[in-house]
Amino acid sequence: MTRLGVLTIGQAPRPDLTPELTALVPEVAVVERGVLDGLTRAEIEARPVAPDDHALTTRLADGSSVVLGESLVMERLPGVLADLEREVDAVLLACTGAFPELEHSKPLFVPDRLIAFGAAALLGNTGCVGVVCPLPEQRADTEAKFGRRLPSGARVLTDACSPYTGTPEELAAAARRLAEGGADLLALDCIGYTEEMRARAAAASGLPVVLARSVCVRLASEVLDSLDARAEAAV
Repeated sequence: MTRLGVLTIGQAPRPDLTPELTALVPEVAVVERGVLDGLTRAEIEARPVAPDDHALTTRLADGSSVVLGESLVMERLPGVLADLEREVDAVLLACTGAFPELEHSKPLFVPDRLIAFGAAALLGNTGCVGVVCPLPEQRADTEAKFGRRLPSGARVLTDACSPYTGTPEELAAAARRLAEGGADLLALDCIGYTEEMRARAAAASGLPVVLARSVCVRLASEVLDSLDARAEAAV
């Protein structure tokens, strides 16, 4: 059986994430790891987000969420990724943040690119994509990330609602604001957003909604299927 490593920037396991992933690729064995595994909340919070750092949010093993800087993640991510690659056939980085290039020896699926390019392909040349990101301080980076992958005539609107601390009503309100602002398509730009959240955003906005986790694992399944086929041919 093909093994897919799911590498969260928080802590494993992710019961809010992996059941939806495995439902989409039931023939794949999922192996979870967390960049923050082994750290206490106090140790994580001892490194607040610096003014020149990129803010990220993620889920801890106790079910709570935390805001942290990209610099803390990058100190640990390469080593955790290298260790995980020894156990799996491919890795999904379970975060839509725009990380620097990562060295890897196995196929590495990077949601940052997959959701932005996927939204661009669905939008067309002159449309508007409305993006919900977790934190208000991420809106400028989110707009830039999607904007550089869209056709020149398209545009980006952003709003914020955390998948971890936001209420269903707050998510619905963000989706409605984006629709009222002229969005033709919504994207939920965090792996933490669930299928239920996608349905709520769609109902509130009346628009099609692209969900980061399902877009990424569906595209990843194309590669995973080819790995399965290659392994079968070698038998």
